[in-house]
Amino acid sequence: MGEEFAPKESELSQIYREGEVSVQIDIYEDGEGGWLLEIVDEHNNSTVWEDAFESEREALDEALDALKEEGIATFVGPVQEADGSW
Repeated sequence: MGEEFAPKESELSQIYREGEVSVQIDIYEDGEGGWLLEIVDEHNNSTVWEDAFESEREALDEALDALKEEGIATFVGPVQEADGSW
């Protein structure tokens, strides 16, 4: 069996805050030379970009641009209830 790929998290991953709301910007290697971008809110809802970025910096710039242009509320989902409903 081959080695299992364990993605490396970028040092550029960070918390982004707007007022009292915050999200985690996660940037990971994709194992093929690119970088994956995910924004995760405090309820563990996530937004993942489909396409990989050529660099960590490109991924971070895209996240920051999206957060500033669309607003942080766009990336914060509702709290999921224990019964699975929103």
